[in-house]
Amino acid sequence: MVVVSDSALKRARLSRNLTLEEAADLLNEITGGATDASLMSGWESGRKRTGARNRRGLCQLYSEPSEVLFAHQDGQNPASLLEASGTDVVVRLLTRYTDLVDAMVEVAAGAREHLVVTGSRSREKVYLDAIETTVAQQPDLVHCRVLYGPPRHQAMTEHLVRLLELRDPSERRNGVKGLSIGLVEPDTALERFFIASERAAVVPLPSFHGADGFDCGVLLGGEAALGLVQHGREACASARPVETIEAVRSLPVRHGGALWQGEA
Repeated sequence: MVVVSDSALKRARLSRNLTLEEAADLLNEITGGATDASLMSGWESGRKRTGARNRRGLCQLYSEPSEVLFAHQDGQNPASLLEASGTDVVVRLLTRYTDLVDAMVEVAAGAREHLVVTGSRSREKVYLDAIETTVAQQPDLVHCRVLYGPPRHQAMTEHLVRLLELRDPSERRNGVKGLSIGLVEPDTALERFFIASERAAVVPLPSFHGADGFDCGVLLGGEAALGLVQHGREACASARPVETIEAVRSLPVRHGGALWQGEA
């Protein structure tokens, strides 16, 4: 991945004498999201690709067209990096429940910079414990949980409470928010499930063995994982924050209503 030091996106910010933090705050006023300075820096350097919602917001903020602000990102054609790799981005196909859970646990345990998890249905204790352990042991880790609708099991509610006991979402370490929990309303976006770090990711698949199974998925390598980290962070930034114990406990627990029984 090519990293640039002087993009049009960065020049637009500097021409308005804005810090990364100030630009992020102004963008959030437009989009209703929760973009931070770290993400803004990644967009400016080309290390991260800006999603559609934030592209529109930045074009509005800087009064510049998309083809100017994001030429440094689009010129690299990041999508082609994965497309050219084909199935090489898939490290392993997972076809047993134990293999799937073990891989998800390994992704959680191996995260050092970012850990993004999406979904509202988790209840596998060893997996949720692995996430909590990593959050507790890695103070510089940035953890995002994106809920698609309220929790489906009480175990998920208690997991969210434990995360909030471990970290205060209002606190920033090295200028970066260390914990974000966002709720996407069910009618706003399709539900999706994955766990991703800066090193690897697991995406559950519909079971190959039966309609009610949760036992199949793919383990993905670093390039795909970084794309999912960005996906999750942008989804969390535009979701409704649920970042107090009281707010979490006030969410209804919608038992059942799904075929899968342990998604991310």
